[in-house]
Amino acid sequence: MRVIAGTYRSRVLAAPKGLATRPTSDRLRETLFNVIAARVPGAVFADLYAGSGAVGIESISRGAAEVFFAEKHTAALSAIRGNLRTLGIAGGFQVEAGGTAPLLKRLAGKPLDLVFLDPPYDEVEEYRKTLTMLGDAGNELVNADSLVIAEHTRKQVLQDRYGVLQRTRTLVQGDAALSFYAVESLD
Repeated sequence: MRVIAGTYRSRVLAAPKGLATRPTSDRLRETLFNVIAARVPGAVFADLYAGSGAVGIESISRGAAEVFFAEKHTAALSAIRGNLRTLGIAGGFQVEAGGTAPLLKRLAGKPLDLVFLDPPYDEVEEYRKTLTMLGDAGNELVNADSLVIAEHTRKQVLQDRYGVLQRTRTLVQGDAALSFYAVESLD
């Protein structure tokens, strides 16, 4: 696994050992960042269920202003911190060791520009809970300019709508899919 582009291009990233974490493939990460590239510089980015932190680190490499990593598994947290340390990234990020829900509660009222979530594929309820929390207009985590992207299996059906979030696009690559959500326009 490596950083695709930007400041840390081609640098190798470590992944947690074991089967509990399934890192986003380099190819799928490249597809993701081809779609969102123009939005990344200066963005506030959240990498939820971060695993190795590869997606968040890719956003740092491409100029994100602030990145929040949410992860609760010890091996994955060690991988994130180790990758950041190895690359010499000393600031512009926060790691939430309690996982996704505590991070989103703490960030309520602070809109995120880009959110990437990639729960373990078999934890289907995590998709619903997290997308519902993000789509709750009362917590102000997203606004009209925000984009939320969920990685899931191509066979898993996500809803078209979660609160104010409306699916705008789905990209399928191999067994994986990326569903893109934006705040529904009221025009």
